[in-house]
Amino acid sequence: MATRPLETELKIPVRDLEAIRAALHEAQAIAVQSMAREVNLLLDSEDRRVTAGGFVLRLREHGDRKLLTFKGPATFDGAIKQRPEYETEIGDLPRMLTILEHLGFKVFLRYEKDREEWLLGRVSILLDHTPMGDFVEVEGPTEDLERTVRVLGIEVGEPVRGSYISLWQEHREAHPELELPADMVFPE
Repeated sequence: MATRPLETELKIPVRDLEAIRAALHEAQAIAVQSMAREVNLLLDSEDRRVTAGGFVLRLREHGDRKLLTFKGPATFDGAIKQRPEYETEIGDLPRMLTILEHLGFKVFLRYEKDREEWLLGRVSILLDHTPMGDFVEVEGPTEDLERTVRVLGIEVGEPVRGSYISLWQEHREAHPELELPADMVFPE
């Protein structure tokens, strides 16, 4: 039986992406993708069975890459999040969206971030600039995550458990005076 793909990550809010970049250069990490806008479309059925089950169905465009992703429910080991993840590149995002819409799925939320990707050993380091602040995601084998975070000069006690969507909702609730949209998008 094939091993199911498992996403294992830490997500950490940071104040200074430049300091993280400097640490990545010092550690001789490999730059994989320069900073580029990433647009994510979350889909669900009318009865919200995908979200209710703890699943994620997402279309993503990042630079030249277009991806369809399915994620299973998350579990946590401390701040380390793990969840099954199946992802495939697609050639035509609008056509894939049309196919999914014909199957009864609709976009219920859109979120954007500017993302840059690095590789250090077996670990991917993602530098994310979002409308609510900056984050670093560290993805890879569980045994390598905390060591990588320390190499980057980040306190391991700082990771957050929430998804960008739940964090955005908390941010909106904490700042009603900003009248932020439901979608996590940059102002035009």
